[in-house]
Amino acid sequence: MKILSMTLLGLSLVLVGCSSVFDKQVEWEVVEPQDYPVLSAIGYAPIKGQRGNSDSTKMLMAIKASKLDAYRELTEQVYGQKVDGSQTLSNFLLSDERLSSSVQGVIRGARVIKSYPVGDDLYATELELDFKRVYDIYLSTARPKRVKDVHYY
Repeated sequence: MKILSMTLLGLSLVLVGCSSVFDKQVEWEVVEPQDYPVLSAIGYAPIKGQRGNSDSTKMLMAIKASKLDAYRELTEQVYGQKVDGSQTLSNFLLSDERLSSSVQGVIRGARVIKSYPVGDDLYATELELDFKRVYDIYLSTARPKRVKDVHYY
């Protein structure tokens, strides 16, 4: 019994030792997409409905709100929109119906194309998201790679 366990231990050490005999070098390459889409979004906000003591303060708040609305629109395009709904029946009659939606995500690399008033009480902001720029930001942080070649020595 003792001889069998010593033989198995010796055999396992020999097999483990053989696996480190071969050394390897792995070559990596960066994978780049074929084309890059450009997304655009427009956000709107009312001017008179904003909080503020003066018209200029209300306009600045509307500019900011329209920019946030445009970012929400871009986030919907990139990540999608989550929709939750529920219905309540009472005596086979629809008594309550609820529908809500939410958007969550991070947008990097978007740029403001134009911000302008529309009519007397509306402000609009146009954003653009070029995925070439997003890819460059991604490369600077993540460095995605795939195996190009493996050399065994």
